Amino acid sequence: MEILYLSQKDIRGLNISMEDVIEAVDQGFHLKGLGMTEMPPKPGIHTRPDAFIHAMPAYVKKMETAGLKWVSGYPTNIGKGLPYITGLLILNDPETGIPIAVMDCAWITAMRTGASTGISAKYLARQGSSVVAILGCGVQARTSLMALVETLPHLSSVRCYDLYPEASRRFIDEMSRSFHRLHMMVCESPAEMIQTADVVVTAIPIMREPKPPLDAGMMEQGGLAVSLDYDSAWTSSAMKECDKFISDDVDQLLSAKEEKVYFGGIPENIHADLGEVVAGFKPGREDPMERIFSMNMGIAVDDMVTAKMVYRRALERGIGIKLPL
Repeated sequence: MEILYLSQKDIRGLNISMEDVIEAVDQGFHLKGLGMTEMPPKPGIHTRPDAFIHAMPAYVKKMETAGLKWVSGYPTNIGKGLPYITGLLILNDPETGIPIAVMDCAWITAMRTGASTGISAKYLARQGSSVVAILGCGVQARTSLMALVETLPHLSSVRCYDLYPEASRRFIDEMSRSFHRLHMMVCESPAEMIQTADVVVTAIPIMREPKPPLDAGMMEQGGLAVSLDYDSAWTSSAMKECDKFISDDVDQLLSAKEEKVYFGGIPENIHADLGEVVAGFKPGREDPMERIFSMNMGIAVDDMVTAKMVYRRALERGIGIKLPL
């Protein structure tokens, strides 16, 4: 028996597009909405303040992909010149349970997170949305913008803010080279950033005791908020102000809430799981003026459908190292 090992360099070398990842993740959400996935809430350990190491298993029927992601997020790594997110992903053969691949998970995590932002916008943003605001200018901000370009055909303007001005400037410089048609600007504050924005994406480090910069009254009527950082960026009153509150996995959200660390201030009424919206069982946007909040925690279903695509492409191209099991 052998496993295929894929490094981050191997995976990047496959040149899989964001369009391809969105297609896979969209299908994963659809199957989740149909009840064709198995994904327990992710357990974790926490060796340092505001740091996590999570185990994320999932099985997606029909697409026949199963495995586990073992991923860490350490905010202090940034100051050490190390990545915030690191980890490994193991794919198993759903028929036999035998491990078939081990791969770096950083690229997968970044791309599937961005894809989930694009999918939230596809189903929940108002028609004609053209202005995007992004809080936090790291990796997930980049992949989120890549996905929003794919799912918001009228996107023309991007505003960003980061606690570190140099991060904002690097983001603008890099993304402007990729998307020439977009007007991009650095804002002086979160309040300036969010003004008149159709879609607001927050992608700052997840904090146990945050001081959220985005409050009630700041998001425009008709706006969509996509949180990739739990409840670190939004006050309770801002989340409760929204007409619909949606999550990429309601069970996981409520399980995390029971631990009394995160999500204590979310609305009592959760409108839908994003998979239910994608599968057509729950309505997404029904009124151009309603505010909608999408709490995208990051789910293993997204990881496994993306990893399956990575694995297949690697086999087709003979990429990676085969190791004895």
